[in-house]
Amino acid sequence: MNRERLAAAQEVFAEDGPGASLNEIARRAGVGPGTLYRHFPKRQALLTAVLRDRIQVLCERAERLRTADSADEALSQWLGAFLAHARANQGMGSALMVDEPGVQDLDCHRLILDAAAGLLTRAQRQGTARTDLTADDLVQLVIGIALSTARNEDAEQARRLLALVLDATHEEPRRSA
Repeated sequence: MNRERLAAAQEVFAEDGPGASLNEIARRAGVGPGTLYRHFPKRQALLTAVLRDRIQVLCERAERLRTADSADEALSQWLGAFLAHARANQGMGSALMVDEPGVQDLDCHRLILDAAAGLLTRAQRQGTARTDLTADDLVQLVIGIALSTARNEDAEQARRLLALVLDATHEEPRRSA
């Protein structure tokens, strides 16, 4: 299935969680259930494909941002995209690991860590990011924000918390006006 059809699956999973109706996914993707099942004989295969696509998009964005003029702005933009990804996809990775551990050939955590590390290292080399900060620290902080704000009515809380994390990444903290 192409990226547009995977986007339909992503939408349905985001709305209804990893147990979403595969028939609804097929309908929104504009294919019959048989076509969906031919491409993805098990739910886990579709979850893996959707998650792989989302992570590929996230990693491609990190790669493009590595050439941005401002390493700080690149890191900030990517962490914002990662937060949106983590909030939208938090149940998918867990469902894959719980339902069929070891079945997927996708090391999500490694790909995300590598993307974060590239951007963080660049900011550290430019002298703007704390040198004692690791990519794993940032990834864990953003995942924590995603998990703690998933069901929160205050839609801006995740943004505010990310701003605090970004402030803490700087060698000399920025102060927002």
